[in-house]
Amino acid sequence: MELLRYAEEEPQRVLAITDSGETLHYSEINTAAAALPKEAAHQPVFLLCSNSPGTLLGYLGCLKAGAVPLLLDAHIAPDLLHHLIQTYHPAFYYVPQDLPEETKKILPMNKPVAAIADSVLLRSDKKGPKLFQDLALLLTTSGSTGSPKLVRLTYRNICENARSIAEYLHITDKERPVTMLPMSYSYGMSIINSHVLMGATVILTGHDILTAAFWERVKQENVSSLVGIPYTYQMFSRLRLTEMELPALKTLTQAGGKLPYELHQKFGEWSLKTGRRFFVMYGQTEAAPRMAYLPPDKTMEKCGSMGIAIPGGELKLIDETGAEITAPDTVGELVYHGQNVAMGYAECAADLTKGDEWHGTLHTGDMAKRDSDGYFFIVGRKKRFIKVFGNRVNLDDTERLLTAAFSDAEFACIGQDDRLCVYTTLKTEEQHRAASEYLAQTTRLPAKVFHVFFIEAIPKNPAGKTLYSQLEIR
Repeated sequence: MELLRYAEEEPQRVLAITDSGETLHYSEINTAAAALPKEAAHQPVFLLCSNSPGTLLGYLGCLKAGAVPLLLDAHIAPDLLHHLIQTYHPAFYYVPQDLPEETKKILPMNKPVAAIADSVLLRSDKKGPKLFQDLALLLTTSGSTGSPKLVRLTYRNICENARSIAEYLHITDKERPVTMLPMSYSYGMSIINSHVLMGATVILTGHDILTAAFWERVKQENVSSLVGIPYTYQMFSRLRLTEMELPALKTLTQAGGKLPYELHQKFGEWSLKTGRRFFVMYGQTEAAPRMAYLPPDKTMEKCGSMGIAIPGGELKLIDETGAEITAPDTVGELVYHGQNVAMGYAECAADLTKGDEWHGTLHTGDMAKRDSDGYFFIVGRKKRFIKVFGNRVNLDDTERLLTAAFSDAEFACIGQDDRLCVYTTLKTEEQHRAASEYLAQTTRLPAKVFHVFFIEAIPKNPAGKTLYSQLEIR
């Protein structure tokens, strides 16, 4: 496949450099693929990800061998992982050897099939579900809230998106990105895809950006680009990134939710002043994931914009009847068309046999407007989900989690990016704290994003549907 062409054409190229200084070459993708048993081909492999050599080689090895990885965070809550296992019954698991003990308890750790770097392939006692012939990759949608809904992607989807990203970012084999986001997150995955496509070297690190060790690696390895969600840029601001001496740093990219205007302005001005490039981008997992970008020379003129469609893609707005909106500054639902759009969703094992249901068109659920120059601006969401530190959180799923855990109470969730408000009939502060801690533990998101409030009764209409308009974000 085109994405892995350098594994064949120039296997001696350096694929990655690890925290310990170990060098991985593109040839090791071939070795990893060969280590997978033949029966893993065209089978789903639950791939628990960390930013490690084993995960990188396992992911790319699966693609080359024809196995179908489902990318999950290695620190996924065990009960959520168990739910996915019971839904899809995979025949194989690929996991880091230092997996948390609570997670190991629900996996067949006694059946290792192959070891690749710091990870191991395990065989379950299941045969595994049947798959549609073009299925190549599975990603979660609202994975942090435990929804079993997956996005079904083809090789073409991920290759087309990697090519488009490489084109507008002008990625070459000289680039040196660093792993700042989980590989299981579609944004983190796309960084791997677009740079491997061009034969670049990935700087693998498990260090957090708030540690001195991370920035030492950035300087030592001459990292050429930094990436992040809005929360990352808040941290960049606190860490005074704009005052750091990073001569090799040429590019910054941002996605995973709308960047606050003042941060867009701050980093836009700094990038122009210092001769760097700052790309604000827009995407969803369903598009593998990138759909739009704001050219860096427009970063100040169009501050706050998500930009224009990526190469090969098309964006339009539609009204409530489905008719296209052509007038400028008119709000409608954002619709994207391109070869990177997934085939559709899966909510159970039987859905993995489905073919292409979306035919290249994605209704994003975001409300936007387009100015007279053709640049798009997100103004809100049509669907009930928010972005929390770059993770899409379904508010309805969150309510279901709480209702299942606290069956004697009612809940209603509303929110905006990085702030989720929970209204509940639970009365005491102790109960509120328990609900917040439960969500933090279950979703693996910081407790500070959950704000719990008492309400005598959840407002509902005569049909029993919650009246969210009567609740306010506080």
